[in-house]
Amino acid sequence: MRVPAPGGALVSSIEVTAATVQRGDIIELGGQACRVSDLFQLPQGAKQLVFESGELLAIHARTRLIALRLLRRR
Repeated sequence: MRVPAPGGALVSSIEVTAATVQRGDIIELGGQACRVSDLFQLPQGAKQLVFESGELLAIHARTRLIALRLLRRR
């Protein structure tokens, strides 16, 4: 699903894994939207996500999450 956002951008709901998650993705955890501000590679394909709030989340290589991603128009 794509929804127009202010400034001519689109917001899309996508499935992400440790291999595809990006900075800026918004992931809902426990009913709270958390924006990924940084991420670090961990052994065996896992990643540690750092959210703007300072919270951390480590995800396994096969973990699947739904995220909102801002798609900029060109």
